[in-house]
Amino acid sequence: MRELLYIPIIHSEADLGSLGTAIDKRSASLYGEKRWAEHKETVARFWKSVANYLLSLDAASLKIYQDGLAANGELGRRIIEEAAKRGSMNHRVILQLLSKGAEVRKTEDASLLMEELRLAHAESGAASIRNCESLSFSKACLMDERDKFIARTIDETLKQGETAVLFIGAYHNVYLYLPGDIAVEYLKEPERVKAYFKELISGGRGKRFEQLAHYLVSPVAIHRGA
Repeated sequence: MRELLYIPIIHSEADLGSLGTAIDKRSASLYGEKRWAEHKETVARFWKSVANYLLSLDAASLKIYQDGLAANGELGRRIIEEAAKRGSMNHRVILQLLSKGAEVRKTEDASLLMEELRLAHAESGAASIRNCESLSFSKACLMDERDKFIARTIDETLKQGETAVLFIGAYHNVYLYLPGDIAVEYLKEPERVKAYFKELISGGRGKRFEQLAHYLVSPVAIHRGA
């Protein structure tokens, strides 16, 4: 049997590279300083919950696949270390796992990542609604291609008896393309993570939003091998 621990991640500013600071400022302006600060606290507590669970496992048996990582070996580790130094909670968790014997594996196609970055910069400078819609459609198609590539990579590199961890943005749908012989366990349900974001950007402050935020920060509770 092959097993995959699937983590629909919440990106922080430090994960977004050169666009991170601008996106953070824009989000605070759109949603309000207080609301955005509360969201960032939720993100920090989400990562604490994920870290507590993963670090309770036998890290030496884990194979790590990471959103945006197009290298493995020493280069892959250096990329993880640099992101951790910038403050990425995601990469700090991975670095802790690597220090305990986990193995990081190449996950993405570098050419697809470069194209996505190009589209992101083009979208930020788009002058019309029509151009924004066209770019958004292109980004959605590109994300689908990335999801298929990641699923294919995991299928080709994850051996029988191995356990992997996939850190992947919540709006990705990699799970749709994974082969049936890989047992997938969700540390957090992708649909509930996406629902939280929808409530966040729509301005929701009611019971539903509070329940989703509580779910994100609650301890991971899955029963492997059940």
